[in-house]
Amino acid sequence: MSTLADLDRRVTGCRACPRLVAWREEVAATKRAAFRDQEYWGRPVPGFGPPDASVAVVGLAPAAHGANRTGRMFTGDRSGDVLYAAMHAVGLASQPTATHIGDGLELRGVRITAPVKCAPPANKPTPQERDTCRPWLVEELALLRPTLRAIVVLGAFGWQALLPVLTPMWSVPSPRPRFGHGAEHRLAAVDGGQDITLFGCYHVSQQNTFTGRLTQAMVEDVLRRAARSGD
Repeated sequence: MSTLADLDRRVTGCRACPRLVAWREEVAATKRAAFRDQEYWGRPVPGFGPPDASVAVVGLAPAAHGANRTGRMFTGDRSGDVLYAAMHAVGLASQPTATHIGDGLELRGVRITAPVKCAPPANKPTPQERDTCRPWLVEELALLRPTLRAIVVLGAFGWQALLPVLTPMWSVPSPRPRFGHGAEHRLAAVDGGQDITLFGCYHVSQQNTFTGRLTQAMVEDVLRRAARSGD
C-alpha cells in the first residue's frame, strides 16, 4: 500500500507538463541575483507535513524563487513568511519562519499541499496543467483521509481546483460552494468516513498582504477555526 512518503518521491520525478518543466528548470538555471550562489530545487514540490494531519492547507503552486528554490512548500518567500508566522501563532508550526529544508521547522497536525506541483510562469497554471496534476492531489487526500477533518484553501484557484478532487469522498452540493475569505462549508462523507469542513482564505500572496487585503490576523483566524474543527 502506498504511503505519503512514496507519493512524495513519485511527485518529485513528474515531467508530465512540458511548459512547467521548461519553466521550473529555466528558473533554476538562471536564478535570481539574490540567490545566485544557491542550488535551486527545480523540480515538482511535494506536500509538507505529517501523514496523520487533521487539517490540510491547499495553496496554488510553488513560487519560482520560493519553493522551486528550496524544495518545500511556502519556504523562502514572503508568502511563506506570513503563512508560517500565522501557523506558529495558532500552534500548528514549531517556529514562525521557514527558510530552507533542515531549518528545524515541524508542522503539528497540518499538511500543506497544492493542486499544481510545479512553479508556473506568472504564477498562472493553465486549466490543462491543473487537470493533469489533479491525480497527485486525489491520492494525497485519500492517504490523509483517515485523520483529515478540515481543509483550508488559499485563494479562488485552489478552491476551484480542489472541489472536483473531493467528490469521491465527500458530497459537494450543487451549486458548488462559493469561495470567499472566511467561508465555511460542512461536507458530508459519501464513503463511510468522517465529514469534513472546508474553509476559504485569501491567498497569502504579496499582492494581498502588501495591500492590506489580507493580514496575518485574518489568516490566524481561519487557521484557528480549522484546527478547532479538526479536534
